[in-house]
Amino acid sequence: MSEAKTMPKVEKSEAEWRKELTPMQYAVLREKATERPFSGEYEHEKRPGTYVCAGCGQTLFESDAKFDSGCGWPSFTQPSAGNHINEERDISHGMIRTEVLCSRCNGHLGHVFEDGPTPTGLRYCINSAALKLQPK
Repeated sequence: MSEAKTMPKVEKSEAEWRKELTPMQYAVLREKATERPFSGEYEHEKRPGTYVCAGCGQTLFESDAKFDSGCGWPSFTQPSAGNHINEERDISHGMIRTEVLCSRCNGHLGHVFEDGPTPTGLRYCINSAALKLQPK
């Protein structure tokens, strides 16, 4: 995982976000909603490429870090650059989890769990609506 330079922070009004994002993207990225399992566009995606933030375009994950976890959402072993995501403690819904956010626009991406495969042992469980695939 590289430590690529982050792009300048993106700050927009809620009206600007609503205008630029689809209703599902807005719900996930700005309101911390979650897609229904097995319903997202990238759950079974196999094409090689780079996944960027649907809100701001920052590079988040590479397709070679994607794996089928069976959880119902796209899963990755690691971000493309550690400084492109932020993590926060999430105690919503009666659980203690680690929320994953885009470091550039602060958009909610999903959660990270410590039950992934080697080499990291991590499972970044990410909403498809928070991503855009740039195929190679």
